[in-house]
Amino acid sequence: MAQAWVVGGRRKMVSGALMDLIQNDAVPSYLCDPTGLVIGHNAASGPGPEGEDTLTARFADVFANPTAVLFRIQSRADAEGAVQEVISTRRGRVRLSVTSVTDGNFIWRVEHLDEAKAGQDKGQEGQALPMLTAGPSGTILYMNDSFRRLVGKRPRALSQVFSDLPLVSGRMHRIQGAAGEVSATVAIVSGSGGRQEVFLIPGNDNTTGDAPSGLATWDAIEDLPVPLLKVARTGEVLASNREARSLVGQLGEGTRLSDLLEGLGRPIIDWLQEVANGQRDGDSQFLRGRGEKQDFFVQVSLNAAGEGDDRHLVAVLNDMTEFKSLEAQFVQSQKMQAIGQLAGGVAHDFNNLLTAISGHCDLLLLRHDQGDQDYSDLIQIHQNANRAASLVGQLLAFSRKQNLRPEVIDLRDTLADLTHLLNRLVGEKVKLLLNHDPDLMPIRADKRQLEQVIMNLVVNARDAMPSGGEIRVETENLTLTEPLNRDRAKVPAGEYVMVRVIDEGMGIRPEKITKIFEPFYTTKRTGEGTGLGLSTAYGIVKQTGGFIFADSEVGTGSVFTLYFPVHDQTIADPAPETPVFAHRTVAATPDHSLPDTMGGGVVLLVEDEAPVRAFASRALRLRGYTVLEADSAETALEMLEDEGLHVDIFVTDVIMPGKDGPTWVREALQSRPDTRVVFVSGYAEDAFGENEEAIPNSVFLPKPFSLNELTSTVRGQLH
Repeated sequence: MAQAWVVGGRRKMVSGALMDLIQNDAVPSYLCDPTGLVIGHNAASGPGPEGEDTLTARFADVFANPTAVLFRIQSRADAEGAVQEVISTRRGRVRLSVTSVTDGNFIWRVEHLDEAKAGQDKGQEGQALPMLTAGPSGTILYMNDSFRRLVGKRPRALSQVFSDLPLVSGRMHRIQGAAGEVSATVAIVSGSGGRQEVFLIPGNDNTTGDAPSGLATWDAIEDLPVPLLKVARTGEVLASNREARSLVGQLGEGTRLSDLLEGLGRPIIDWLQEVANGQRDGDSQFLRGRGEKQDFFVQVSLNAAGEGDDRHLVAVLNDMTEFKSLEAQFVQSQKMQAIGQLAGGVAHDFNNLLTAISGHCDLLLLRHDQGDQDYSDLIQIHQNANRAASLVGQLLAFSRKQNLRPEVIDLRDTLADLTHLLNRLVGEKVKLLLNHDPDLMPIRADKRQLEQVIMNLVVNARDAMPSGGEIRVETENLTLTEPLNRDRAKVPAGEYVMVRVIDEGMGIRPEKITKIFEPFYTTKRTGEGTGLGLSTAYGIVKQTGGFIFADSEVGTGSVFTLYFPVHDQTIADPAPETPVFAHRTVAATPDHSLPDTMGGGVVLLVEDEAPVRAFASRALRLRGYTVLEADSAETALEMLEDEGLHVDIFVTDVIMPGKDGPTWVREALQSRPDTRVVFVSGYAEDAFGENEEAIPNSVFLPKPFSLNELTSTVRGQLH
C-alpha cells in the first residue's frame, strides 16, 4: 500500500513538473493521457468543453474527423518520440506538435498559423499570404482574409477567382480582383481526398494589398509547405523558406542557383536572364541537385517579379525525385524491352541463315570422307556455324525467348556435378568454395541453362580477380514474409532458394552497376568479352521466374544474389531427352552417315525461306521421303484441295507472311485429322505455345537444326 502511494506521489510530481513547463507557453498546450483525456492545460488553451475534457471534444469544430486525425498523429509520436504536422482546417492552417512524455502521456501544442501571422502587429493582417483551400471539384472550402480582400467577395468556386484554369503550381495566373484583374504566381500544396491549398506568392504588388514588394513579404512564406527561392537576375539566391532549405541544403551568403542545381544543358544564368527579360513566361525546367545532394530532382518554375533595381525571380521548386525515379525505371524497362525485341528478331533471321549454312554443309559432308582435302574446311564451317548458333542462343536467352526444358532439381546436385568444370574454369590462382543449406528445397528450372548462369557468374568473378582470391557459391532457403523491393524489381512474398556468388575482386563502380545486365555492355577490354554473359544470365533467371541482383563495392568485391521460387513437388527422375526438343549439340566431328533404315512417306514442306526449304527438301529426299514443297500457307492449302493427294506429315515454319503455321495447319486438319505435324521456327517454342494444345500429334523443332535432327524428328513422328 505504501509502495502504491509512493508511485502515485511520483506521478503527481511528474505531472506537476510538466504542467509548470507548459503553463507559461503562449501557444495553446495540453497534457493528455493515451486515450486523449486532458490531464491539464495552460491558460492560452482557454476553457474546456462541458462534460469530459478531451482533445476530440476540443477539436470537434476544427477538424472534420478529429478522432482519426489525432489518433494518427499520436501514433507517430508514440513511435518516433515527437512529431510535428501542419494541417489545413476550416479555420486555416494549424501546426500540431506532439511529444511523448512519461507514463505514456503526451504534450500537445496547437499553433494556428494564419492567426499567428495576423496578430503579429496592426498592419500585418494586410500582409498575410493570400490562401484558399479547394476541393477536388474546384469548390472553395476556405479562404483567408487576405484572399477575400483581394477578390472583394466570398466566391464559391475557383472559376469565380481565376480566369485561366486549371491551376499549375509555379505558374503565373490571372485573378479576378476587386479592383480588376491582377496576376500572381501560384503555389499549390496537394492534400488528402483531392484537396488543394492554393497560395499566392509575394512579389507582385497587386496580390498583396498594401504590402510592399521585396524581402519584407518573404517573412510570410517561411512556414509555407512549398519550397520557394527568391533569385537575383544575376543568379544569387536572395531569400528562401524552410522547405527550400530542407530540399537543397543550407544556403550561405553569395550562394548561386547554379551552385545548387544543374542539368539544364546550358548555363543557368542564361535561363534566368531570359525569364527576367520577359523572353520566357513562367518557364519550367527539370534540374538535378549538385554537390553533396545529387540524389534529388526538382521541377523549377521561374517567374519574374519586381521592377527596376528590385527586378528578381521567384523560383517555385517541386520535388520530382520519386517521379524521376519511376521515369528512369520506365525508360530502362522500355529500353530493355526494345533490345529484347531486337535480339529476338535478329536471332530469328540468323537462325534461318544458320539453318541454311549448316544444313548445306551437312549435305556436302555426306559426299566427303575424312581423307578428302576439303573435309577439314567443311568441319570448320560446321563448327563455326555452331558457335554462331550458340551466340544467337545467348541473344534469345536475354530476350527470354530461348527454349527451356524445365525440371524439378536439387541445386546441391546440380552444383556438385558442375564443380569439376568450375574448378577448371577458375584456374590455380582462384579458390572455389561451395556452401550449401543441408535442407535446401527443390526448384523447377532448366538444368542446362541454370548451369550456364552459374558458369557465367563464376567466370566473371574469376576475371575480377587477376591476382587470385576466393569465390564462394552459397545456397540457402529463404522465406520472405513481405514483398522485397530492390532496384527496379519487386520480389513477392513466399519461399525461395537463394544462391549467392561472392568474389573478392575489383568491384563495380556505382555508375556502371545499373548497366551490367544490358547486352553487349562490358567493362573488359576489346576482344576479352562479348558483354552477353550477364545479360544471358539475366534472361535465363527471369524466364525461370526468378530474380537476380548485384551488389558491389570498389576494391572489396561483388555479390550476385539469385532468388528462385521453391517448387513444392518432389523431385522425379528426369525424363529421357528426345532429339525433337533438344537444342543443337556442338560436336567436333558430327555424324553425317546415312542411317541403316530409310524413311518412307509423303512430307508437305512449307517454308518461306528458300535456302532453308532447299536444304530440308534435299535432306528428307535423301532419307527416302517423298517431299512436296510450298513457299506459303496459302500455297499449301491450295495443294491440299486435291482430295486425291496423300500426305503423311506436315513440316511447316511457324512464322510466315500471310497465315502462320498453326493457323493453316488447324484449317488443314479439319479434312485431314490424322496427319502428323512438325513445327520449325527460329523463335522459341512459346511463340505458338497457346496453340500447341489445339493441334494434336504435333512436335516442335527449333532452328538451326541439322540434317539428322530433321530426319529423325520426322521419322519419330511417323513411327
